[in-house]
Amino acid sequence: MLFFSYFKDLVGQEVTVELKNDLAIRGTLHSVDQYLNIKLENTRVVDQDKYPHMLSVRNCFIRGSVVRYVQLPPDGVDVDLLHDAARREARGG
Repeated sequence: MLFFSYFKDLVGQEVTVELKNDLAIRGTLHSVDQYLNIKLENTRVVDQDKYPHMLSVRNCFIRGSVVRYVQLPPDGVDVDLLHDAARREARGG
């Protein structure tokens, strides 16, 4: 639940999601659920030459099991918040 609560705080920010099939999609995080399924809005493909068929996609739902990485905005990472959340989860509460 640590990552779920952290990603909920990032709603409205731009993120890049890299999938296991090497497709990277950048967009505004609209929502995330407990399975880390992600909904992006205003999407664009990072490598447009390799995936031209994805140019018309503006909104997408990404199943959490196909996500390899989520790249966060540099100013969107609150290290102290992550440390506190990790400590709370380690203690079981």
